[in-house]
Amino acid sequence: MIRTEDVEERRRLLLVQALAVTGLLLAGWPRGRAWAQAFSAKPVKLPEGQSIYRLSGDVRVNGAAANLKTRIGAADTVETARDAEVIFVIGENAFLQRGASRVSFQPEPRQSLLISGFRLVTGALLSVFPQGRPLRLSTPTATIGIRGTGAYAEAEPQQTYFCTCYGVTDITAAADPTSTATVAATHHDRPVYILGDAQRGQSIRTAPFINHTDQELMLIETLVGRTVPFVFPKDDYRAPRRQY
Repeated sequence: MIRTEDVEERRRLLLVQALAVTGLLLAGWPRGRAWAQAFSAKPVKLPEGQSIYRLSGDVRVNGAAANLKTRIGAADTVETARDAEVIFVIGENAFLQRGASRVSFQPEPRQSLLISGFRLVTGALLSVFPQGRPLRLSTPTATIGIRGTGAYAEAEPQQTYFCTCYGVTDITAAADPTSTATVAATHHDRPVYILGDAQRGQSIRTAPFINHTDQELMLIETLVGRTVPFVFPKDDYRAPRRQY
């Protein structure tokens, strides 16, 4: 029997391989073309009109089954089944949504591709955003102001895990407005848990770096024509991965 964690690791390996191919091609490595043929084309910025880079398993947009031609707008809801995954772009924002996740986006008025905020109802989401356009993320236990950043979140009914991968975020516990934190990060400097039931003023706790990689951030930044603001990937996560 194939274990869920094995499937997840294979997906991560494919992402790493894709980014490795990109680096080899840019460096002019002689065998780069052969590797590109073996692992498919290198990641590039998605063309205008294309939303989904890759999906696997049961992925739904506004309740309808999605495919590679499905458009995703700034007012849509994206859901993944337990063993599914989807990588997609909305405007200048890119996302990697893991299995058993539900995300609802809110648009700017009269702007079909400009996101003003989004709600991670459950599950896990890796995201990257452009500088200069603040937006708001909400989960069952947190409200987070995002100012041009890469971020990873896992939402549960009584706890949110949140990592400011780079950039600046303003974090507030939904049930305890006295628990706040502003995080300015360059490379996963201060991941946190935001708790739904804790003593007043103590709802935000220090957390480890878990369940997401720099290679994944590199991939989704590439899909919107940007690069990550660091040079050396962080690869010190070794603990068991949470499954959704």
